[in-house]
Amino acid sequence: MLCLRNMFHFANRSLISVSSRNLVLVTKPVFSLDNLSRSNFTHKVYPHVCTIRFIESQSTTKSDDSLVAFQMKKRPLRRKLQQAQKEEKPPGFYTVKAFATAEEYDLQVLKQDLLRDDLYVPCDLCSGEETHQLDDANVVHAVAKYSLNGENRKIFFFREGSVVLWNITELESYNVLSFLRKFEKNPYDENLVQDESELMMYAYKDNSKLSHLANGKIHISDREQNDLDKYTVSNAMAQSVKLGIWEASLDNYVDSIEHITNDLKRGVKIKISQEEVLRKTGELLALRHHINLDSDLLDTPDFYWDHEQQESLYEQTCAYFNIPRRTRVMNERLNHCVELVELLSSHLSDRHHVRLEWMIIVLIMVEVVFEALHFVEQHMS
Repeated sequence: MLCLRNMFHFANRSLISVSSRNLVLVTKPVFSLDNLSRSNFTHKVYPHVCTIRFIESQSTTKSDDSLVAFQMKKRPLRRKLQQAQKEEKPPGFYTVKAFATAEEYDLQVLKQDLLRDDLYVPCDLCSGEETHQLDDANVVHAVAKYSLNGENRKIFFFREGSVVLWNITELESYNVLSFLRKFEKNPYDENLVQDESELMMYAYKDNSKLSHLANGKIHISDREQNDLDKYTVSNAMAQSVKLGIWEASLDNYVDSIEHITNDLKRGVKIKISQEEVLRKTGELLALRHHINLDSDLLDTPDFYWDHEQQESLYEQTCAYFNIPRRTRVMNERLNHCVELVELLSSHLSDRHHVRLEWMIIVLIMVEVVFEALHFVEQHMS
């Protein structure tokens, strides 16, 4: 069970089957390689397919208790990448993928490189006869010079370290992620990037109905002037993958302090220094700052104040990825972690104060002994 526990984070997109006699864990690749050689790319960005089977567990009760503990720590469910991959792409549908690869992108240099390479052209958003200029400091919209299957290929680069790819093949996605590495600040682990990515399908509907989500698929009303709708969906997907990265960071944080809670429960001495507690507190505050101050997870971005139709689409997409509930649960878990760290800091401070008090007592006793010896010496003389 210890081996299984260590693999739960790696297999957070896995299918799990549990019974009293055996337990099977199956992980599936994030992307199929089609005509590409799996040996060339598997170790870099494509997880292996692996199956692990534990048979004849020694204690059914122990397995059930471990499973209950796992369920209590599990994050809120969100739409899984495998669900979209299992579905065969219907005729007329295209794919849109989202990745969060770093803490931040240098968009100014990135835009210059796009213009120099002349493969993707940065441009404004078009909606009907109107043109909407994006803030280059926060997002770059690029359109490929060549279309695929009669559909334009578009990419949205967000300053927060997220990228959303519309109608981009798997090989081209890999090339785009490789291209982004020189513009990344504090990049994430490649396996984590793939684990927390998102995939959806979209199609065009030739009717008067506004763009919307239905049955887990995006339906866009206008084939020609759809940049605003695609930007809206991209914005929500970028928020989802970024939140997924932060959820994984919090999971790692919880694992790193789990031994402390066990020590507290057993009543043994806590093996952690004041400096480590201060560092753990800084990690929590930085994560809380990212979620509540540096992102738009708690409120609708100001961009949609003047775009009511896109605001509805944005809220639908956020609801599809369960962003509001995931954000609320993240803050609740952060609060619990902050309480634990504050308890540790208070405990260590008290222990330090006790140590100082004993030092003072020892010094007083030493002074008393010397005074007693001095008194005896004077009395004898």
